[in-house]
Amino acid sequence: MIDGAPDCLVHLVRHGEVWNPHHLVYSDLPGFGLSELGHSQAAQAADHLARWPVTRVVSSPLQRAVETAIPIAARHRIRVLVDTALTEWRLTQRWAGVVWEDLPESHPGELQAYLTDPARLGFSPEPLGELAERIAAAVRIHATATRRGGHLVVVSHQDPIHAAHRLLTGRGFDGFGEDKPDHATIVTLAPGDDPNEVWRDEARWSPTLTAPV
Repeated sequence: MIDGAPDCLVHLVRHGEVWNPHHLVYSDLPGFGLSELGHSQAAQAADHLARWPVTRVVSSPLQRAVETAIPIAARHRIRVLVDTALTEWRLTQRWAGVVWEDLPESHPGELQAYLTDPARLGFSPEPLGELAERIAAAVRIHATATRRGGHLVVVSHQDPIHAAHRLLTGRGFDGFGEDKPDHATIVTLAPGDDPNEVWRDEARWSPTLTAPV
């Protein structure tokens, strides 16, 4: 335990960079694992988290998240737990398999609406608020299940992590496009005595973005 740190911390981790040479919206499609750089980022995240007493590592079921979680869990000699509730925002299922640059033509107005105000997307099968509640609820459940004195690592995706972070720390969704976590970024939070209370930001860390040697 690091001097002065809370007894329990929750580390929200975005997966590493994905091998996606065709720049597709991969959503929850199978077969999208980490790139070489992504594996390097996951290893750096594992090194960073090795200093904490991590006792529980939970991941989205998608390949890129599991591949990021595995080296983190290995440093603590524990298994990765998979939770389907931590999967990608269901909005992206509409766009799955489409090249990002083709979205304005295939789904007119939707990408611009997402970039402008993602909290108001009438076409999304899962509103942003529901996404935040889904991920935050899963994080709270696993935080409660983490033994006292242990730390929790949750590996998921950019928008799910960002939405849950906003909700857990009592912030709204204004300016949602700002300050999103980069690949393998770790957002560290301190829960209140009651997991349903507002949580506190503790730290934020990102790997160096150098290509692996």
